[in-house]
Amino acid sequence: MATSPPSPKETIPVDDEASKGTTFPRLLLAHAAQRPEAPALREKEYGIWQTLSWAALAALVREMAHGLAHAGLRRGDHLLVVGENRPRLSAAMLAAQSLGAVPVPLYQDAVAAEFVFPVNNAEIAFAVVEDQEQVDKMLELREHCPQLGHIWFDDPRGLRSYAEAGLASLDQLCAAGRAHAELHQDFYAQAVGQGRASDVAAMFFTSGTTGNPKGVVHTHASLIDRAQAGARFDKLTASEEVLAYLPPAWIGQNIFSYAQWIACGYVVNCPESTSTVSIDLKEIGPTYYFAPPRVFEGLLTSVMIRMEDASAPKRWLFQACMKLARRVGPALMDGKDVGLLDRLKYALGNLAIYGPLRNTLGFSRVRVAYTAGEAIGPDLFSFYRSIGINLKQLYGSTETAVFVCLQPDHEARADTVGVPIEGVEIKLSDSGEILVKSPGLLRGYYKNEAATAEVLTPEGWYHTGDAGFIDAHGHLKIIDRAKDVGRLKGGAFDAAMFAPKYVENKLKFFAHIKEAVAFGDGREKVCAFINIDFDAVGNWAERRNIAYAGYTDLAQKPEVYALIRDCVEQVNADLAEDELLAGSQITRFLILHKELDADDGELTRTRKVRRGAIAEKYAVLIDAFYGGKSSQFIETAVRFEDGRAGSVSADLKISDAKTFAPAATRRAA
Repeated sequence: MATSPPSPKETIPVDDEASKGTTFPRLLLAHAAQRPEAPALREKEYGIWQTLSWAALAALVREMAHGLAHAGLRRGDHLLVVGENRPRLSAAMLAAQSLGAVPVPLYQDAVAAEFVFPVNNAEIAFAVVEDQEQVDKMLELREHCPQLGHIWFDDPRGLRSYAEAGLASLDQLCAAGRAHAELHQDFYAQAVGQGRASDVAAMFFTSGTTGNPKGVVHTHASLIDRAQAGARFDKLTASEEVLAYLPPAWIGQNIFSYAQWIACGYVVNCPESTSTVSIDLKEIGPTYYFAPPRVFEGLLTSVMIRMEDASAPKRWLFQACMKLARRVGPALMDGKDVGLLDRLKYALGNLAIYGPLRNTLGFSRVRVAYTAGEAIGPDLFSFYRSIGINLKQLYGSTETAVFVCLQPDHEARADTVGVPIEGVEIKLSDSGEILVKSPGLLRGYYKNEAATAEVLTPEGWYHTGDAGFIDAHGHLKIIDRAKDVGRLKGGAFDAAMFAPKYVENKLKFFAHIKEAVAFGDGREKVCAFINIDFDAVGNWAERRNIAYAGYTDLAQKPEVYALIRDCVEQVNADLAEDELLAGSQITRFLILHKELDADDGELTRTRKVRRGAIAEKYAVLIDAFYGGKSSQFIETAVRFEDGRAGSVSADLKISDAKTFAPAATRRAA
């Protein structure tokens, strides 16, 4: 597609990057003026990486802005954006911001029904989507959202025969934009010039774990300030390479692959598809990487599965080198003194194992890697740091524009989320809830003053809803969601603290466990649902000649129950050493007959457990736990990827697990 560069009269003065008075379109024009031929975006198409320079991107954004204005998008309007990470979808967000409109990214894997509330809540009449799948959802939406009059698509495959009103390609939008620009040559510069840092820049809808999602309103100032603060913390430059593969609707992805991208001017690379991410990761070799723990868990699981299938000499060499790495690697990453002999051994291990392993994972060039969203297991965290990957943790949320706490180099710990960064203040309420004050706080929840008042105090403090404390080193530790922290009632641990997320995360540290949901608040003992990791357990079963017909069959095998029981009892032994949480040991568990799924309303689109929905849906299983049953039949409704509804049923076994006397009790005896 041909694009024309912005004319000199459309190049407007922009604020200095460090200034708080700038906007995303102004930063874009600054890059286009100062380094026009530098790469801004890359997209892999048909196996070949296509590069878009800053000048070409600015020209594309200009055309789209003119086209959107011609279609009727005005300052303050909302533009829906749905799809994978694609250069033209990012350009559409910039084009909307250039006009003073507000992009609203939503999850591309959501079904049409999940779009109804946000589209109507934000009164969205304009949408830019990726492909036929998303177009079909938009057309289905029109029954409930008749105001959705304009839909533009990026990928035309499968859409040739579509003739619905208001449906057009982005190529057609750009062509209309070029014609509009010929008649209104000063329009774009004037529109960008009217933008202010205090204008709304984007709206992100929350996961909606307890009801309808809430639209989190962020300004240019809040997003750019946190993006720049994070960049200064980790000394990011325009030479960074980033792979954009997580959902654009998640603010974590938006900060790393949009806000910081424009603030720093580095290169964002878009994979060809979700199935090629691992290949594309190796080809790009990112220097700055972000992923939730589940991604790191999946990568490690794939490594371990491959090593189990390797020859005996290779397995021995790998295990010997990893034993050394676990002992020496983290100390080297933390800048601590290591003996000369160990340093030499590690260098040899790096040559034989660690270097090739980093290359296999696609992390050869990673300078800074972050994980967030859930707690990461100590063993998993140590594994990546032990092989020379600077993996760190951060703490934040949609409402804080992500960056609240970050771990400095040489101070990365598995049990903390870092120190407050520039501009952030933290204090604890009397109940132990973490309160945050930051330039990155949301302006409010869209059309929801009551919810805004619940989380923002008149003094400007934001209620995170998380329980935690600051340790002796100044690092923040998170215990659980404050509302989820409960108490046991009755039995040997009457009134003992129960932190379900803490227990669940400990279970998920094991490669064979993908998901867990713990119950116990107001009860005398703790019980848990468990999802096995089908790939990891399937590989384990095949190597032991255990035949199975699918997930449900494998999950109920006696051998699998024995495997998971061992994991549960290791967690119990660990919990017994914790004076506060010794009562949270799991006494009974079962392995669910299906994987928890966002399409079935059991998880959010960011893979967070919908605890209340699960407790209601599987109430019969919870009753069986506490009723002393050894098995329970259940039939569960499911929704398949193609939208069809069905059901799965099974007679689930319920297993008891060994618990341990608390350490304090043993010492007293």
